[in-house]
Amino acid sequence: MNNIFDSHAHYADEAFDEDREALLASLPESGVRYVMLASSGVADTAQNAALASRYDYIYAAAGLHPENVGTDPEDYLSAVETAARSNPKVRAIGEIGLDYHYEGYDREKQIKIFEEQIVLARELSLPVIIHSRDAAEDTLEILKKHRPFGVVHCFSYSAEIAKEVVKLGMYVGFTGVITFKNAKKPCKALAEVPLDRLLLETDCPYMAPEPFRGRRCDSSLIAYTAQAAAAIKGLEVQELLDITCENAKRFYSI
Repeated sequence: MNNIFDSHAHYADEAFDEDREALLASLPESGVRYVMLASSGVADTAQNAALASRYDYIYAAAGLHPENVGTDPEDYLSAVETAARSNPKVRAIGEIGLDYHYEGYDREKQIKIFEEQIVLARELSLPVIIHSRDAAEDTLEILKKHRPFGVVHCFSYSAEIAKEVVKLGMYVGFTGVITFKNAKKPCKALAEVPLDRLLLETDCPYMAPEPFRGRRCDSSLIAYTAQAAAAIKGLEVQELLDITCENAKRFYSI
């Protein structure tokens, strides 16, 4: 398989510390044509931008993940803006959003920082990469309020919510979760997403598809996610990879 665009990856993660450069050098041989690195904070943004500068096929996003709200510096927004303005390979703001999964989250601060980054993305004419976990209602409310151009990545909500996201002109990204036996909800959501709004991703090193579930993931494993997605959409696997590659290129202006 070829023409793989991994629309959301985390190669700055410590899981890749031992073999990062060797792995990134090898991925094009596995059919990986492009990779977008999503960021989780100021330090991560700098690492991702540096990786994108070294590898022709890699691009990066700049942003503060909701789980890191309160741990990054108060002037995080200026750092995100500087990264986006100074490096032409930074093509999105993200990942940003809301995460209410764990106890003790600061809902108000998450919402404030989410909205600040959406506003910045609009000022920079960049798309947003959105993380939303156990926060569907607030996420939709903010998306309807600001109407950003973006993608809801690692989609885990219902088909009905997927339809709402698409109505807002946004894209929807799916990971290896759709290969899991208990993944009925995201599979039903994928079935409702139009082909021209569909993105594939790994979220690596996480979310490895079957039969690699529980192991470290990398961009080459999108092939297995594509097989599951193609079956749902009634397409050949390579056809789906070609479509999602073109979608991601359009979304990230590549």
